[in-house]
Amino acid sequence: MSITHVVFDVGGIIVDEARTWRGWAAVVGLPEADFLDALRDGIAAGEGIGGTVRRLRPGLDIAAHRRELAALEIPGEGDLYPDVRPAFAALRAMGLRLGIAGNQPRGVAAALHGLGLGAEWVSNSAEWGVKKPDAAFFARVAEACAAPPHRIAYVGDRLDNDARPARAAGMQAVLLPRGLWAHASGPADIAALTELPAYIGQLSTKLAATSAVGTGRGEGPVGTARVSAPPTR
Repeated sequence: MSITHVVFDVGGIIVDEARTWRGWAAVVGLPEADFLDALRDGIAAGEGIGGTVRRLRPGLDIAAHRRELAALEIPGEGDLYPDVRPAFAALRAMGLRLGIAGNQPRGVAAALHGLGLGAEWVSNSAEWGVKKPDAAFFARVAEACAAPPHRIAYVGDRLDNDARPARAAGMQAVLLPRGLWAHASGPADIAALTELPAYIGQLSTKLAATSAVGTGRGEGPVGTARVSAPPTR
């Protein structure tokens, strides 16, 4: 058994959301660095982003400002992390099939598709009507891949929204904590997307060996597995 599909989260994995946070810092009236520190503290305290913004600016109409800042959530080439295109190219050269799916508003999927990253499909929570960590989101991922969950690796930056629910859905989870949740997501499986091809190769080898022991034929679902992660930098 081996991994045949790799599906990527968006924010913190493919897209650096710095433009969005810069816009919200201006709304709240804080320097960007201070706003980011406040968001990290709020995430650690369980407030989340919305709760932190409400604490910083009580009475703020968050929905109205989000509509005003909506354009900042539509990614362009300059918002991609620099390791995205090399990683996608290497994974495709390995024969892996790629998809993109995250909790994103309408317009993001079309923008990512237009960047020509090489994903076979791009979708998100706005199009599916269900958000991570809901199990139904990961069911839609498997449906989009047209593959059994144990052959899909889902790459995300959060333990709560990505890795845990992906594993619960029977997928192979790959955790790359960066961005706002980097301090709250547990140990990384990889330190950059450029390490992903080797990690997927090792994971497939381990899954094949586990399957061979479990079935005597080297094929069939065996649940999730992990390999020793490279040292973080």
